[in-house]
Amino acid sequence: MLRLKYLRKERKLTQVQVANVLNVSQETYSRYENGRISIPIESLITLASLYNTSIDYIVSLTDERKPYKKM
Repeated sequence: MLRLKYLRKERKLTQVQVANVLNVSQETYSRYENGRISIPIESLITLASLYNTSIDYIVSLTDERKPYKKM
């Protein structure tokens, strides 16, 4: 999940700040970033919105950073 760390640092956010947005501990968020535990879909949706990108980009299924258009 290197992209999570990159996106967070690009926005100049701390792990604590992002963890607060997700309503999880900093330790849990750190585990998300390091790929030690899976991220719940609800949190992925929140992260995609926070970083204005797609879930596919966050989980490295695409290199296209722009979010998909809503239908």
